[in-house]
Amino acid sequence: MGGVNSELKELFEDKKHAKNPFVPLGALLTAGVLTAGLISFRQGNSELGQKLMRVRVVFQGATVALMLGSAYYYGEKF
Repeated sequence: MGGVNSELKELFEDKKHAKNPFVPLGALLTAGVLTAGLISFRQGNSELGQKLMRVRVVFQGATVALMLGSAYYYGEKF
């Protein structure tokens, strides 16, 4: 089992970690809109809650697209 761990460690140490600053921002926006939507539902404002849930889906999709785009872009570079 130690051999597998050392191989994984070597694999990840050899790669440079590429970071896209928009991915954490997208995650924060997604979490913030989700929280606001859940609060709206709890307060009984279902119309606003539904709108916020739709916005959350857009932010979440954009964040996943950024993650995939970054992985593709930086995967080609390293």
